Amino acid sequence: MTPFSYALFTATSAVTVTGLVVVDTPTYWSFSGQLIIMVLIFTGGLGIMTSATFLLVLIGQRITLANRLLMRESLGVNQLGGLISLTLRIVFVVVAIQILGFLVLFARLIYEYPLATALWQAGFLAVSGFNNAGFVIFPGSQSLSAFQQDYGLLIPLIVLIVLGGLSYSVLLDVFGYRRFNRYTLDTKLVIVVTTGLLLVGAGVIFIAEYANPATFGSLPVWTKALDSFILSASGRTAGFTTVDFGDMEQHSNFFLTGMMFIGGASASTAGGIKVNTFAVLLVAVLSSIDGRTHVTAFGREIPQPQVYRALTVLLLGMAMVFVVAFFLTISEGFPFIQILFETVSAFATVGLSTGITDELSQLGRMIIILTMYLGRIGPLTLALILAQREEAAPYRYAEERVKIG
Repeated sequence: MTPFSYALFTATSAVTVTGLVVVDTPTYWSFSGQLIIMVLIFTGGLGIMTSATFLLVLIGQRITLANRLLMRESLGVNQLGGLISLTLRIVFVVVAIQILGFLVLFARLIYEYPLATALWQAGFLAVSGFNNAGFVIFPGSQSLSAFQQDYGLLIPLIVLIVLGGLSYSVLLDVFGYRRFNRYTLDTKLVIVVTTGLLLVGAGVIFIAEYANPATFGSLPVWTKALDSFILSASGRTAGFTTVDFGDMEQHSNFFLTGMMFIGGASASTAGGIKVNTFAVLLVAVLSSIDGRTHVTAFGREIPQPQVYRALTVLLLGMAMVFVVAFFLTISEGFPFIQILFETVSAFATVGLSTGITDELSQLGRMIIILTMYLGRIGPLTLALILAQREEAAPYRYAEERVKIG
């Protein structure tokens, strides 16, 4: 019989689309167990509010104004009208992308496995890939290690990961307008910053691991480049890997810790403080360096309350990582860099590990379970609370400067 702690940890990891595991998914869990994991991944990736609203639509219930306000914030849109039709379009787009991903992956895996196995593997990987979950059920493979040089599988998976990490509103914007100058400011920032993080991440990993004999050392140059991209895309949001992160250079893991903390876009399947938050703060820093009193990007001004909200999310995210890492340092006996990596991976619902997850104590596992849960709902809940409390002050105090730097 499966211990309850194993089931709780795995279910939390699946529904929060994290990917951290305490047992080997392809060997420990039966087909029914893997099916439950896949359903939890799909539901968790689609999002609590989107799933709840869609289910209410299916059973014919009325959506209240409070539901609409919460959903507007969770989806990152401005209008209150048309949210139901937007939700239906989101579900349609999400399912369509995963079906397309399944067909592409199946066309590759049919050459590796019997028909039934290829169908199941392709379906599970498509759901896990788009929802940035990081779960894999390939037999005899540590994550994607058996496909380290397989372009036909890794490239479609990179596309699924990136699409899942862009958010539904960005996808609808991109597919609807197809011209960059017509996108909303939110979409422009997400696309530009995501592209930059992907390229910078791939470049840093390529250079850092190029000569590491335990990871990239013996691989052809083009395979090193491909694996760098899969680790850059997946290492920030999804948790798939073609190498053992315990064998990677320490500076590579430290760099990826920062990338994981940023995560994917708001209202996407990814976690972290979100690309949007990072983009707003980055633009604010650049505006300050440039001597501008207002935060602007692409010919638009970002409202000051949103800058404050982004700063709040950043600082509270850092505070949570600090507290969790502090308690894990007390309860566990691993090097601090491994504990920090595990903490950020759980907080950002990424699922990467240096190999210490299954060696955590019962207390350590409970801390990680709570971290995964709070990491999944925390930034969104915080943003909703801040948005609901946002109001114009009836008066302002006199200004007085404070020394900075």
